[in-house]
Amino acid sequence: MQLFYNPELTTETKQFSFDKIESRHVVRVLRKKEGDKIFITNGLGQLFTSEILIADDKKCLVKIVNLEIQKNDRNYYLHVAIAPTKLNDRFEWFLEKATEIGIDEITPIICENSERKVLKTDRMEKIIHSAAKQSLKFHFPKLNEPVSYSAFVQSDFSGQLFIAHCEETDKKSLKSELKPALKTTILIGPEGDFSSKEIQQSLDNNFIPVSLGKSRLRTETAGLVAVHSVAFVNE
Repeated sequence: MQLFYNPELTTETKQFSFDKIESRHVVRVLRKKEGDKIFITNGLGQLFTSEILIADDKKCLVKIVNLEIQKNDRNYYLHVAIAPTKLNDRFEWFLEKATEIGIDEITPIICENSERKVLKTDRMEKIIHSAAKQSLKFHFPKLNEPVSYSAFVQSDFSGQLFIAHCEETDKKSLKSELKPALKTTILIGPEGDFSSKEIQQSLDNNFIPVSLGKSRLRTETAGLVAVHSVAFVNE
């Protein structure tokens, strides 16, 4: 299945036109023509089957012929709050792979030791959307705007709360602490780790300190290990 994405589609949509880039991809690259079927999602669990009315490589027009509600294939909700990496491509790699494995919400957090404190989310959104389409996800992850660490940990949370840090303290493994089928929030720090003050702040807000293994991991690797650990426990 070749999956397309359009966030503006609703149950009331009857027909719409792809933009110039997507139209060119449909007509020139995929060589679709009038009458061919195109599958589209709005990223909210809805799969639209459409039929091409006008195969124009500048404005491809389709009509909706069927709508299916797709259940989420996961029985848990995962929110990872992670510090942006110094190099954008490493953070983009995390977003791509986490989306493929399965994640619901991502919040970039700006910490005391963060080397990158400004993040443009437009490109990040495109990375997520591309990965979701490639892996045939109908529920797209939500990417929040960057927020300060202090503000984030003082938010209202429910479910399991964890912080993965590198300080030599009494920590249990994330996999041993995880319980299946629950909402889970995990904090992943920057290259220089969370500060002692930040770690204490998380403990004061009911986050449980955990280890991701014996190796010291890069930020993006730690994030992906956390995502995979939650998926593994919920298999």
